Amino acid sequence: MIPRYSRPEMVAVWSPETRFRIWFEIEAHAGDAMAELGVIPKENAAAVWKARDATFDVDRIAEIEAVTKHDVIAFLTHLGEIVGEDAARFVHQGMTSSDVLDTCLNVQLTRAADILIADMDALLAALKRRAFEHKETVRIGRSHGIHAEPTTMGLTFARFYAEMDRGRRRLVAAREEIATGAISGAVGTFANVDPRVEEHVCARMGLAPEPISTQVIPRDRHAAFFAALGVVASSVENLATEVRHMQRTEVLEGEEFFSAGQKGSSAMPHKRNPVLSENLTGLARLVRSAVIPAMENVALWHERDISHSSVERVTAPDATVTLDFALARLTQVVDKLVIYPERMQANMDRLGGLAMSQRVLLALTQAGVTRDAAYRMVQRNAMKVWEEGRDFQTELLADDDVVAALGKEAIAAQFDLGYHLKHVDTIFARVFGETGD
Repeated sequence: MIPRYSRPEMVAVWSPETRFRIWFEIEAHAGDAMAELGVIPKENAAAVWKARDATFDVDRIAEIEAVTKHDVIAFLTHLGEIVGEDAARFVHQGMTSSDVLDTCLNVQLTRAADILIADMDALLAALKRRAFEHKETVRIGRSHGIHAEPTTMGLTFARFYAEMDRGRRRLVAAREEIATGAISGAVGTFANVDPRVEEHVCARMGLAPEPISTQVIPRDRHAAFFAALGVVASSVENLATEVRHMQRTEVLEGEEFFSAGQKGSSAMPHKRNPVLSENLTGLARLVRSAVIPAMENVALWHERDISHSSVERVTAPDATVTLDFALARLTQVVDKLVIYPERMQANMDRLGGLAMSQRVLLALTQAGVTRDAAYRMVQRNAMKVWEEGRDFQTELLADDDVVAALGKEAIAAQFDLGYHLKHVDTIFARVFGETGD
């Protein structure tokens, strides 16, 4: 991923230096286990650890790979240059390249998941703070983009909190599923490497042994991991789309923070655009683009092919780096989002009380009017508001049929805004717990 959409901690997970360091640790831990089992001399295993503090030369490894056309062999050759030919004699004993590559990839994915989970924690904290801040800030709810019934800005934030909390749980589950390693040798039979070596390496690398591998770790695990990333990215877009809607000039119930010196347009000096949220929408598309290739990687030939390899070399770093950046940016948007309660109230009032139409409908049915007749009575008055800009309550009070069924005081009672907010505390308790902790 380009530096513009990258953060250093996640980028470091995917650097060549990190990858070679993980490869070294896998090989060194495997050597320790083999030495304990008497497969290789202990002094040879110990000597490999001389490279513990070494800096692996990325350019040198690339130079060797240009000849060998094999990345793992290039690394092992360079490792031999560091620790000496004799010390390196038993490195990679009985192992195959996928033992190193797949175990390393899963170490990197678990580390990436840890960063993403921390990102989610920061976003959840921001959403919770804004939810309680605007718990009773009334705004009009919309369906199909059209005014429906009253809600609150706090409930909007709470809704996204609950969605992101589900996303966090999916990331935790995806991390657990991807945290396996395999040191099972060619075609996964352990013919030339004892299963206890795998157990030792996995324990040291923070992984669980893969119950059964072929020459690769099963790619359904990776498909589930990238699917989880894709769902979180879709939730990012969902929240970003709400911000973009709120910032529309005709709505303007909230907007992204506009900093001193910021400029919105090269042509129009008055512009303040939701550029961060639009950017997040695009980044979400990039993360989701990794999902289908991950699904297609599940079907490999027999015990191994490498059709998945080129895909993962691109999608694993790009998807995790992009989502990390997107989550951090979204947290910034939520933290600094400017909310306009007065504009929310003004928008609520624009349709002359039509948001209370269902209350009137229900009151009529409870008063003995059939639902069809009640609907027609309410709708004929509502259409006057739509088409002629009249006041809904005034029209109802002038309708003899409605007055006869309800009475004027009962009609007025249907316009109590507090009626729509009476269960906000219940919803918040469901989302945040009874104490909000």
